[in-house]
Amino acid sequence: MTENTQIKMFENRKVRTVWDKESEEWYFSVVDVIAVLTDSERPRKYWNDLKKKLLEEGSELSEKIGQLKMPSNDGKMYKTDVMTTQQLFRLIQSVPSPKAEPFKLWMAQVAKERLDEMQDPELTINRAMQEYRALGYSENWINQRLKSIEVRKDLTDEWKKHGLKEGVQFATLTDIIYKTWSGKNTKEYKEFKGLKKENLRDNMTNKELVLNMLAELSTKEISEAGMPQNFSDHIKNAVDGATIAKNARRELEQKTGKSVVSPLNARNALGLSGDAQNTLLLSNEEEN
Repeated sequence: MTENTQIKMFENRKVRTVWDKESEEWYFSVVDVIAVLTDSERPRKYWNDLKKKLLEEGSELSEKIGQLKMPSNDGKMYKTDVMTTQQLFRLIQSVPSPKAEPFKLWMAQVAKERLDEMQDPELTINRAMQEYRALGYSENWINQRLKSIEVRKDLTDEWKKHGLKEGVQFATLTDIIYKTWSGKNTKEYKEFKGLKKENLRDNMTNKELVLNMLAELSTKEISEAGMPQNFSDHIKNAVDGATIAKNARRELEQKTGKSVVSPLNARNALGLSGDAQNTLLLSNEEEN
């Protein structure tokens, strides 16, 4: 399964979801759905009791409950019961709630938006622009951020062309790129900005975005010119590409007397909450 974890909002309540690129299915956190439908202060207990009832009744639905790792409030990933859209439609019948019909319509809309975007990827960009504007980001920053998505995709497409896999290999190379040009790996960079599960690039300044783009663009160009044969070659390309950005950072810092790598994040710059940022439907580029 190729996963992309996202947090979506229904009536100001967060619902954790995972999009599986291979099966083209949404998976929803059952506990989050139960919390939305019942307003229970103990949705996990409600779900455990309901799950036990379904098992005792021999419900076919109970046999198809899967688990995927999703982010918790502490920022860590834990296995969570999940269901597809179709399975949830059936589950909702077992949960008496005035929100049942509105929630079904919401799930259908989530599915439709994803299908529309698969047919026309430009819709994804347009929606991202609208959401960034709604959160208070400047037009200049938004333009840089969207360009960074394009540059990142070009790089990951280059990696995929050479047989590299999303997950550990992508994350390793991304860490190397960050560490080389900024002096911090992904974890260190997030800690420096006071982040947990938020997307690092959504918390970068314009200068940080530009230099990270330069690092990734250079890595892609070097890879295309050199035709890497193994993962060690990709590591060397990442270091070489990011070194170009490191040199640019150092020269800029020498000329201005100001550090490029900033502790500024979207919370203290725009007053955004972590949940607000996670409504943006963008993949976790630090890991993918």
